Amino acid sequence: MAKQPNIKFVKNAAGRIVPTIVNGISMPPFKGVNKFRPDRTMASPKVRSCIDYPSDGNKLLPNLKEALKKCGLKNGMTISTHHHLRNGDGLTNILFDTIKELGIKNIRWFPSASFSCHSYLQKYLEDGTIHHIEGSMNGPLGQYASEGKMKGMGVLRSHGGRYRAIQDGEVHIDIAVIAAPSADAFGNANGVSGKSACGPLGFALGDSEYADNVIIVTDTLVEFPCVPWHIQGNNVDYVVQVESLGDPEKIVSGTTQVTKSPDRILIAEYIAQFVEEAEIMKDGFSFQAGAGGINLAFLLLLKEKMKSKGVKARFIRGGSTQYLTEMLEEGLTDYILDGQAFDREGVCSLKRNPHHINTSPFTSYNFHGKGNFASMLDVVVLGATEVDLNFNANVVTHSDGYLLHGIGGWQDCLFGKCVILAIPSFRDRVPIIVDSVTTLCGPGEMIDVIITERGIAVNPLRKDLLKKLSTSSLPLRKIEDIQKEVFEICGGKPAPPKLDKNKVTAVIQWVDGTLIDSVYAVKE
Repeated sequence: MAKQPNIKFVKNAAGRIVPTIVNGISMPPFKGVNKFRPDRTMASPKVRSCIDYPSDGNKLLPNLKEALKKCGLKNGMTISTHHHLRNGDGLTNILFDTIKELGIKNIRWFPSASFSCHSYLQKYLEDGTIHHIEGSMNGPLGQYASEGKMKGMGVLRSHGGRYRAIQDGEVHIDIAVIAAPSADAFGNANGVSGKSACGPLGFALGDSEYADNVIIVTDTLVEFPCVPWHIQGNNVDYVVQVESLGDPEKIVSGTTQVTKSPDRILIAEYIAQFVEEAEIMKDGFSFQAGAGGINLAFLLLLKEKMKSKGVKARFIRGGSTQYLTEMLEEGLTDYILDGQAFDREGVCSLKRNPHHINTSPFTSYNFHGKGNFASMLDVVVLGATEVDLNFNANVVTHSDGYLLHGIGGWQDCLFGKCVILAIPSFRDRVPIIVDSVTTLCGPGEMIDVIITERGIAVNPLRKDLLKKLSTSSLPLRKIEDIQKEVFEICGGKPAPPKLDKNKVTAVIQWVDGTLIDSVYAVKE
């Protein structure tokens, strides 16, 4: 069991060792799927009065520094940002340059995600400007945390889990800094207009609703009213206009190209055939598929099957891509319910098509609400970095233990009616099906099907699916048999990662706020 000063560790219901205190806050261990019910009231923002705001609605300030000072920026505060600008985000780096210039230390940075462009902020982790990050860490910042260099523990939450944490009062945001591609001086803002248009701004919704202070930063200031408003000006304290929010060319995802790999195309073909033969593809069904190469290939194949069978979906869950918008325009679905845009066509469609609907983590994924959209999905196609023989899955660390990815909406989507993990059987000669995942992000009981180029493993718990596929030509196999074959191809079982089990660098929350696993420092 890991030993860190003044921290107690326990074994959770998944058999994983997790701390009971994280960055000074008590967090319960994972108790099992649907086993934890909160006994608390939601967070309540402070009551504000129009007396304290300009009667002409003009909340403009000359620069970000002035806005932060008016918000009462102090050491140890929690600052939040969103990631809709993706790897084109320039504002967050400018934000922390400004915080550094003001001499502020020990900030808890609470992003909805970080990207490679934020490797710039490593120097602020090193000098103490940023104490720790509570948000998905992609790339260099995740590696920095994995090396045990971050002063506090990282906390990784799903998109829905992040909104839940804000709503539940688990995370109190002192200052939310929201990059808005288009805004007016009152603070109404959206992401579908302006030179840095990125699509929805839903991942900043909770920040705008619950933060003590909200700053809108825009590079396209328009006359009142800015419509549609994804962020309401009534929740905004100050507005700052800047020359640029970042690089618009890098706002789109880097994963919106259809795969050209024969093995991955085969996986996409298996998924499409599976969805058809398992009788999931039928009039009025719903689905979600990500922006990775395999998923996009699957969408093209599914589209043709739907056309040939005369099938129309009721709704598709985004992130949106050109492939989803084409399905909407061709009448293959009634609606796209969109949380983020992965390419330019997704952004444009959201602006022009009334059946392309802006959504937020509150409606789509928040587990502490009166239901959400995720459990209504008939099929969800996701990826993973690892799966194990019990169908448990990992999406944040690699088999070497390095924390290189975020959770995104992955955990939230596991509540769909049929959850498919589409994964190659190995990457760079490293088998993906392991005996036990390095980091547990999703319990095996939530994973229904694993589809690889070497066969399809259906979770034995899904007897209904196995019955429907009893006469299928699909290569249905036991997961153990697929693993054995891949081990032989790759020269044996992969070596376990070299981890320091005495040093927890980050924790993984389940959607209900309980801790499902710990991320350990990687030994040099």
